[in-house]
Amino acid sequence: MKSKKIKNISVDCVVFGYNTIEKSLNVLLIKRYLESETTSEILVDDYVLTGYHINEDETLDDTASRALKELTGLSSLYKKQFKAFGSPDRLLNDKDQIWIKNEGFNTRTVTIAYYFLIKTEAVNLHENKYNAKWFPVNDLPELGFDHEAIILEAYEDLKIKCLSEPIIFELLPHKFTINDVQDLYQSILGIEIDNRNFRRKLIHKKYIIPLDEKQVGVSKKPAQLYMFSKDVYDKMFEKNYLISI
Repeated sequence: MKSKKIKNISVDCVVFGYNTIEKSLNVLLIKRYLESETTSEILVDDYVLTGYHINEDETLDDTASRALKELTGLSSLYKKQFKAFGSPDRLLNDKDQIWIKNEGFNTRTVTIAYYFLIKTEAVNLHENKYNAKWFPVNDLPELGFDHEAIILEAYEDLKIKCLSEPIIFELLPHKFTINDVQDLYQSILGIEIDNRNFRRKLIHKKYIIPLDEKQVGVSKKPAQLYMFSKDVYDKMFEKNYLISI
């Protein structure tokens, strides 16, 4: 028997991905498009977050994981529930009303927002049935519903969280250089970081493990590679900032 949806409670997912080549923090969005059945007039043409209404037999985490799995094919990623959005006017935009009427949603829906951290190259966009696309977090397209506000709230939470927990390593390759870590922090925080000071602090962290390997296939002098040890981190973690910037 198919589980019934709870029509006025939904989950929306902000999927953050870091592009190591362009050094940009991105958000994965899906196309929202609707034409008039009688005139072929374009009624809705924008982007939104991935979200679902909750099924009666699901937890909030279950729904968030289901949304991520269907969007990316991935599971078991870092996720955080960060806020509920329930303003009475959050779905009252004209385009949103047209979309809701077409989809049969409840116009007074409360959504629970999550964000996920993922490597951009882990998602195959060429075979994505939702027309998903990565957008830089600081250069978003036109968005439906209140999804711009949700993304910006998630981004602010990520900025705070990345200074107190080692979540940035969810966005980096398993093996990385010190410059890779610095580039990612700069991308998230939107600041310039002193290179020598940052390097000195990072390499003295016991959970940043130097490898007997260097970069390959680079035109300049290859840099030392490192890896993050969650086991070491968990043993010594005492609610201090991961890196003082």
